[in-house]
Amino acid sequence: MQPGSITIIGGGLAGCEAAWQAAQRGVPVVLYEMKPQRYSPAHENEDLAELVCSNSLRAARVDSAAGLLKEEMRRLGSLIMQAADATSVAAGAALAVDRSRFSAWISARIENHPAIQVIRQEVQSLPDADERKPLIIAAGPLVTSELAGELARLTGSGHLAFYDAIAPIVSAESLDMRVVFRKSRWDEDTPGDYLNCPLDRETYLRFIEALVGADKVPLKSFEEARYFEGCLPIEVMAERGLDTLRHGPLKPVGLAHPQSGERFHAVVQLRAENAEQSAYNLVGFQTKLTYGEQKRIFRTIPGLEQAEFLRLGSIHRNTFLCAPAVLRQDLSLQQALNIHVAGQLSGVEGYVESAAAGLLAGIHVSRKVLGLPVSLPPAESAHAALMRHLTQSDPAHFQPSNINFSLFVPLEGRIPKKQRAALRAEAALQAIDQWRHSLQAA
Repeated sequence: MQPGSITIIGGGLAGCEAAWQAAQRGVPVVLYEMKPQRYSPAHENEDLAELVCSNSLRAARVDSAAGLLKEEMRRLGSLIMQAADATSVAAGAALAVDRSRFSAWISARIENHPAIQVIRQEVQSLPDADERKPLIIAAGPLVTSELAGELARLTGSGHLAFYDAIAPIVSAESLDMRVVFRKSRWDEDTPGDYLNCPLDRETYLRFIEALVGADKVPLKSFEEARYFEGCLPIEVMAERGLDTLRHGPLKPVGLAHPQSGERFHAVVQLRAENAEQSAYNLVGFQTKLTYGEQKRIFRTIPGLEQAEFLRLGSIHRNTFLCAPAVLRQDLSLQQALNIHVAGQLSGVEGYVESAAAGLLAGIHVSRKVLGLPVSLPPAESAHAALMRHLTQSDPAHFQPSNINFSLFVPLEGRIPKKQRAALRAEAALQAIDQWRHSLQAA
């Protein structure tokens, strides 16, 4: 018997991953994407899975939480990870992509898949809770006010908002390479994938003073400044203390000059935006400074005096559900079992986490359509850790989170710190492999 179709709203990372997972299991998908009919404040092109904040998918090593989540996704047949590996750019120990090639790669595979129909049309209303047609909402953190209102109607709890930030991008040609040096943190044997702008103590103090006193874009009357702690605007970090940035994105540790061996008070790192390395983003420099202040202050950084800004930083509001109050373990709404929520809208934070939520939603919903029982990811896995955060956190204090080892099941016994991550990774990947086989056997 031919399975029914799944409707997915949103062609971002989560929506594309969910569509791919379902389609690869033989379940037809109708994917709605509102671009180019309507764009969010942060999106610019027509491609699916457009990256707007950064081109980095964070750590690559499997003994890191982010790297482990990515490896689990690879083993589960993730489209997003296939795209990332195919379009990666040099980024040291991190996985970063050429964002234009990345989105184009995904768009081609989604739009040409025989089981996926892409409809370029905005969806403003949701079905009633008693309708049975399966639906995945992956509209992203910049969901339109109309769709957010519909979600509030369905969940009865409304939605929460915080503010995410976009870092500036500069032209490589405009950098002063007499000052800027190439080096990855702690890497002594290779030239390195990052460009580094060194600051002495006096320059750093002037930079902090300028940040604290700079003009910021004012909040709208309906806005409340609720920033995600893992992506704070650089001026907010500066206001928290003189050395906050030196222990954060401007950390100089492991970045002695490769030729002279000189150590610095602080270091600003730049990461390649594309394979040609013609553009670099300022790592950790998400900001709410006015455009004029960004140019003035960031050009005081050694090596950036003549910087040409290809994109300036900005802040936009992100919307997400209070997941512990409204979501079940299979990402369905407690008030509407046929409706599932994936991506940042579900309460995860980050590119990879959003795609992982889409992957799980695609698996869960396709199994329901095929008449198979729900199969949750194994407890040891990074995927399960994310789902525990979404469904078992205290609703009164819920905040979106990147994947991290504090979300994992605690290890038993006393284990040296250096061994914990490796043991977690080994257990998680073994469990994910077993889960994958069980899904394939069903």
